[in-house]
Amino acid sequence: MDGAKEAITSELGQQKAERTHWIQCDLSDWKKVTQVAKQISDSTEKLQILVNNAARGIMTYQLSDNGIDLHMALNHIGHVTLTSHLLPLLKKTAESETVRIVSLGSNAHQGAPKDTKFASIDELNQDLGANGQYGRSKLANILYMRYLARHLTPQHKNILCNATHPGVVKTKQSEELIHEPFPIVGYAMSTGLSPFKKDQFEGCVSTMFAATKVESSGNYICPPAAFESGSDLAQNEELGEQLMKLTREIVTEKTKADSVDKGCPMKDY
Repeated sequence: MDGAKEAITSELGQQKAERTHWIQCDLSDWKKVTQVAKQISDSTEKLQILVNNAARGIMTYQLSDNGIDLHMALNHIGHVTLTSHLLPLLKKTAESETVRIVSLGSNAHQGAPKDTKFASIDELNQDLGANGQYGRSKLANILYMRYLARHLTPQHKNILCNATHPGVVKTKQSEELIHEPFPIVGYAMSTGLSPFKKDQFEGCVSTMFAATKVESSGNYICPPAAFESGSDLAQNEELGEQLMKLTREIVTEKTKADSVDKGCPMKDY
């Protein structure tokens, strides 16, 4: 947190740094997500931009405390829970101005198993290997934005929902954590690709474009501002509907009193 404040102060000035607020939240802890969403809603009268960026990267299979594959629990379900609880504020803001919701997908979504159905918890909790776990969660990010574009945007035309791909960016994931699943081969990513990696500012271009300029909903945007279709699975509306059906069932089963009874995600659009 301190490092981020210092970076903002150095690059944008003290005044801008003082406008930032740090709220710690583990996205795989859906009860905590619910509390943080309330904290945000209680602290502001409007929310124009929501960027769902937190993620577990290309790492080995692990279960969350809720007993769900950690990649899906954090990368997808945590963001659905956060977004759902913030929807009243987002809708209120959209009464007078454009609201943009962006989720970071990845071209790694193409690595999701071709037989992905999002049919059950048992399917989610299969060990697909590091690339498969990550790829499936990034597929879910794209499907979720397209789901909202089908269901939310028609009712609230000022709310635009899009997914993006940042490209290969120099981050802790690509420099260090990649060695967790691939102790040796990971050096191809951490070292071999270093000359070709984007820095953090280059890596956010497609997302900032989606968060500030795009005037349509349901897109998948790759660097710098290229509209692409994504894989066949990413375009499968029926799969997106099934994903969200399973998401509702999981959160209902796992955190009903802490989340669903407080409005999430049974009303997810």
